[in-house]
Amino acid sequence: MMNSLLGGRYLLGQMIGTGGMADVYIAQDQRLSREVAIKILRSDLAKDPAFVSRFRKEAKAAAGLNHPAIVAVYDSGEEPAPYIVMELVSGHTLRELIHQGERLPLNRALEIAEGILAGLEYSHDRHIVHRDIKPANVMITDNGDVKVMDFGIARAMDDLGATLTSTWNVVGTAQYLSPEQAVGEPADSRSDIYSTGCLLFELLTGQPPFTGETPVSIAYQHASSIAPLVRTLKPELPEGIETVLAVALSKKPEDRYQSAQAMLDDIAKVRAGEVVTTKVAKKPLFSRRSALLLGGTFFAAIALSVTGLLMSGGGSNSGPMVPNVVGLSEEMARALLADYSVTIKHAHDGVIPKDRVASQLPLATTRAKVGSSVVLTVSDGPGDAIVPDDLIGMSLIDARSALTSVGLLVSQTIASPSDQPQGTVLDVMPAVGSVTEAGSSVILTIASGEVTVPNLIGIEAIQAKTLLIQAGFLIKEFYDYDSAQPAGVVIRQAPDAGTTQTIGKSVTITINRQP
Repeated sequence: MMNSLLGGRYLLGQMIGTGGMADVYIAQDQRLSREVAIKILRSDLAKDPAFVSRFRKEAKAAAGLNHPAIVAVYDSGEEPAPYIVMELVSGHTLRELIHQGERLPLNRALEIAEGILAGLEYSHDRHIVHRDIKPANVMITDNGDVKVMDFGIARAMDDLGATLTSTWNVVGTAQYLSPEQAVGEPADSRSDIYSTGCLLFELLTGQPPFTGETPVSIAYQHASSIAPLVRTLKPELPEGIETVLAVALSKKPEDRYQSAQAMLDDIAKVRAGEVVTTKVAKKPLFSRRSALLLGGTFFAAIALSVTGLLMSGGGSNSGPMVPNVVGLSEEMARALLADYSVTIKHAHDGVIPKDRVASQLPLATTRAKVGSSVVLTVSDGPGDAIVPDDLIGMSLIDARSALTSVGLLVSQTIASPSDQPQGTVLDVMPAVGSVTEAGSSVILTIASGEVTVPNLIGIEAIQAKTLLIQAGFLIKEFYDYDSAQPAGVVIRQAPDAGTTQTIGKSVTITINRQP
């Protein structure tokens, strides 16, 4: 895809990032002569007409946001796949900084929260709700500034019920879900407040307020459990920040801050050492038994929202809709399926954790008569998987699909200089043909679209030009004279030998020629 011209305007350059939803490239805006970042969406999303339509609408809305705490969206298009053109930001995501183990002092954590809230206040005033505030969507620039990104993508994904699509790969998203999102209810600006509270909680303590093995279990906690008081984990924090987080993380939207500015005002009081007077709603008490009794309805709604398929069903069977119990323990699944005759089977599964329900028949999108049979397959954990033999030479997109089909995940991609097209798989670890545990990760080495410049000094000019042409470079040649060198050989080159240069760029050689 390197050197492709998108929209007749954007010349794609080096890939600078990849993820589960999109690949990101540096590009040159030929019309305005500036560098931009282009995010090209995953091929499976590109094939979904509903998503493309929603994405087009939301990208246009996001393009109207102009605020220093929001990564600017300049443009969007749909060929060869849906893409957005964004401000190129030099820095790191908050997720990268957290995963590096960086622990922030109180004032810096509050500064970051203030930056996020300032961007949200601006967007909320324009009736745009992000709905997916999480560390991966917050950039920290090299200058330390905060920039929120992916407004258009987050809204388009959410409105298709896709907040928890690809259920077992989105634990990171589930950790920042608001309770209303967890049970499939509409999310407004106060949902962003809750997610920001989750993020601030993690910045201050090193962990999100709720964790669990699966997105379902995390979503259940958001809907039914009270977040721990932050000072039980970090006693040295001021009382005011505990109040701020308790309000932001209230279960009911009406009990939270009603605007980003209101939360900003209280954070300013904390930083100034003033008393925070905002009242925290009284918290309902949940014993383990009452949580279980109340949790049936919650869990059924959560399980359905996780699949993004809260449907009425269309089969000929009469009776209630079968609850979605995928991801639950056998005990909880049986509790939700009390009206049915449950049969348990066991099988290896590379994605669903051991002792959790991996599949069910009938599916949750159908209706079944009370007393009829429901067959559950419970995961025995991962079995074996074989790294596909034909990965080398595949595109990154195709390789990711091939690995997913055998129950393996891509945990990291390493860009390496190569004369292969950008994104081509050059190597894989474990090696192709290896037997490994299903559900485990592999590391792909992919072509960066750059190649190493050969050493041309002292080589005959014709031979040097041949080497450069074969490597995919353009050639600029100059002449000079050095009496100590034979005529017709290269006496200087730029860039130097051993450096990397993007395919298609020029290499300059100076050829020895007597005046």
